[in-house]
Amino acid sequence: MTERIYLDWNATAPLRSEARAAALAALDVIGNPSSVHGEGRAARRLIEQAREQVAALVGAEPRNVVFTSGGTEANMLALVPLAARERLLTSAIEHPSVLAGGRFPAGNVDRLPVTGDGQIDLAALEQRLAALRDRALVSIMAANNETGVIQPVAQVARLVHSAGGLLHVDAVQAAGRIGWDINAMGADLVTLSAHKVGGLKGVGALIGRTGLDAFKPLITGGGQERGARAGTENVAGIAGFGAAAAAACASLAAEAARTGALRERLETGLKAASPQVVVFGIEAERLPNTTLFAVPGMKAETAVIAFDLEGVAVSAGAACSSGKVQASHVLAAMGVPPQLARAAVRVSLGPTTTESDVEGFIAAWIKLSGSLLTQSQGIAA
Repeated sequence: MTERIYLDWNATAPLRSEARAAALAALDVIGNPSSVHGEGRAARRLIEQAREQVAALVGAEPRNVVFTSGGTEANMLALVPLAARERLLTSAIEHPSVLAGGRFPAGNVDRLPVTGDGQIDLAALEQRLAALRDRALVSIMAANNETGVIQPVAQVARLVHSAGGLLHVDAVQAAGRIGWDINAMGADLVTLSAHKVGGLKGVGALIGRTGLDAFKPLITGGGQERGARAGTENVAGIAGFGAAAAAACASLAAEAARTGALRERLETGLKAASPQVVVFGIEAERLPNTTLFAVPGMKAETAVIAFDLEGVAVSAGAACSSGKVQASHVLAAMGVPPQLARAAVRVSLGPTTTESDVEGFIAAWIKLSGSLLTQSQGIAA
């Protein structure tokens, strides 16, 4: 059987060997990390070591890291109205957990437009902040999961803080792929997810800047995570998260350059085979590992299945719900026509992606592209 090519890293990264080893070792530590005996202290040491490693990934203080069950829970923990902030402002391209508004009432959530390149409209943000009587919590992605477009977080932070607001950044896709520092960017709250950097699924973190008192527990009970998140910690998952974060930090610059070169080769091959191909967000700064492309007349779901049969794992730039395929809300916000948006296919690379993998993808595309257009046109007819 031909070895498969995995090019869906933005959905989930394969488990790093360092994370696997750390998680397996943690499974042999029997103590409850809240216990004061030796076994409990051993488990607590694993968590605190991971807290330091995860904090280092975004230049934060370890004491400000709160471990959660994943990025969605971390977003929910962050998105809560407090006396000083009654409204939530988000961009139209956010993750569904942010678009849902967290714990804000629906009437207190505003969605802001983005440009055709997929970046938040700074003028619209500034205007909305100026019109508000209450301080706002603003929530934006550091980088979009579909297009890879990087947001101007530092500029957003200056606008938000000058208006007396707070900034939450969903850095799930950016952390470990580009250099990202909570203080340099001016973020007040940052969300991370373990499985995007090669850790285990089901672990995440919410990180606050030093001096920020903005947590209102979502899960109450015991005093775990300094009272911010009750429940016995997932020691093995957290240990794996820390190891994955440390491994990502160690090779960040070199890996970004290597992956960026592979993406350039991939996009060059796409354009050579199909001059009509559209690469979304190409004029903006993007994550070095992400390409979202479409060919007019193609159906993304047909393409993804065809690639899978060829042994290549990619994803559609569309959201599927109850068997119905809808055009991506990200591309819709960017003003992309629905027919073209429904053709969008995402390719995302990672640390184990090789030149051979990219050449294999290009070869599969050359083989499939003509028939994909024919099949899609037949379906449309």
